[in-house]
Parts: sequence; C-alpha cells; structure tokens
Amino acid sequence: MLRLFVLVLALIGLPALAQPPASAPAAAAGVRVALVTDRGRIVVEVDTARAPVTAGNFLRYVDARRLDGTEFYRAMKTAPAAGLVQGGVRDPRQLFPPIAHEPTSQTGLSHTDGALSVPRFAPGTAQGDFTIMVGDQLYLDAQPGSAGDGLGYAVFGRVVEGMDVVRAILQAPTSATEGEGVMRGQMLDPRIRVVTARRVSR
Repeated sequence: MLRLFVLVLALIGLPALAQPPASAPAAAAGVRVALVTDRGRIVVEVDTARAPVTAGNFLRYVDARRLDGTEFYRAMKTAPAAGLVQGGVRDPRQLFPPIAHEPTSQTGLSHTDGALSVPRFAPGTAQGDFTIMVGDQLYLDAQPGSAGDGLGYAVFGRVVEGMDVVRAILQAPTSATEGEGVMRGQMLDPRIRVVTARRVSR
C-alpha cells in the first residue's frame, strides 16, 4: 500500500466537517488506547471532543482489533532525534472507508511532540495509518502557503505514556534501499510489530 506512504512522503479529507458544538469542553478527557509493541508499550489518548471523526476512526480500528498484528514500518528523521514514526493497517482487506479531513485549523490541535496524526493523499482519503511526532513538526499543521493543499494533516490525540518507546522506534535500523522517492531509506528493517491495541482506563 504505497499510496498511504507517498502522502507523508511528500510532506506536504471531502470538505472539512463542522466543528464540534461550542458546548463541547476544549479539554475534555479523551479515550486511552494501549499499543503493545515488541519494543514496549505506548499509551495514546485520542481527542474525541475536538477531532471526533479522526479519533472515532482510530477507535473503530482498535475495537475491531484490526491494529493487532500490524507494524510500525517507517521512521522519518527531520533531525538526529526528531521526526515521526508511521504504522497502521496496510492490508486493503482490513481497511474501513476513508474519512473526512479535520484540519488543525479547525480542531485547534497541533503536530507537537507526541502528537498522533493521520496520513492522507487528498483531503478525505485517510484510512488506517497513523503517525506519532517526535519533537515538534509544526510544518505538518494546516496553514496558508504550506506544501500541497495547505490543509496539513489531522491531529487526533497524543502519547501519554511510552515516548521512550516511540523514540527508540525512530532510532531503529532502516533499510538503505527500500522505499520510493523521499521515503527511500526510511523503511524500518526489521518492522516493529504492534501485538495488540486495546482501550484502557486511566
């Protein structure tokens, strides 16, 4: 499934959905999910108040257990200790339909250290992949004049435990030859397996 790679590769969904009602609390407690990998445990908290479509999509994959057995397959460095890691569902038989795009200009979220985001092609094409930021990657936010369509990527949560595991994944070995275009040299070798993904209580 190179098409989901190529989007974040270029770094640059459907019209943006309306914002959640003003009555929705800006700092509402999110839903936590534990990603148990073969490098350790990562706990993320998805923001169902400010990014309901994107967070709901991630939880749909979790609840259907479609993230079980998937992999972190990409580590892109923007600096020696910063960048992003990418993983998720790549088997087309396991993908749910694409979702509408929720830009950061709508949600108020941002690609800061530990942010959970979703890759895409055109707006409205995101499906089962996700990325985790290591260090601030604010150029991925929606902003006029930014690369591509200027709508950036949809942040929908953050890491609350296990950033040491995420940083270790970023530093894991990559293949010198695998990957196309700017993604060449960013494919993890070996891949890092997501054993299970489950909702957890606080």
